[in-house]
Amino acid sequence: MNVYTLRKAERLSSELLIGKMFEGGVSKSFSIFPMRVVYMPAGAGEEMPSILVSVSKRRFKRAVKRNRVKRQIREAYRKNKHLLSAPLPGLQGERLAIAFIYLSDALLPSALIEEKMKVALQRITEKLS
Repeated sequence: MNVYTLRKAERLSSELLIGKMFEGGVSKSFSIFPMRVVYMPAGAGEEMPSILVSVSKRRFKRAVKRNRVKRQIREAYRKNKHLLSAPLPGLQGERLAIAFIYLSDALLPSALIEEKMKVALQRITEKLS
């Protein structure tokens, strides 16, 4: 299977898991402007992490702009997810759930978002190792 795909199974859609992720306790987070990254082990499942991308309606009123930013973040993740694909020793066979929350009020170039995504994925790998 191609490494550079983003299948439906890799998207976080469980409301229960999302709620658990944001209520605190088990999840960990850090910020790399323009994103805040929240991650946590999500129980047994596939090796590939599942992701959630969030852009606040308060920051971008127009859906066109929100969708553009979400597309940029998903694309940056898709291109660089191989940084996380190696089995991480800190998980012991558990799946990883990751949420990317956009913080900036401005539209940024895709190259900048991709650079920040690389840093974020490397930091997750370091913290779980």
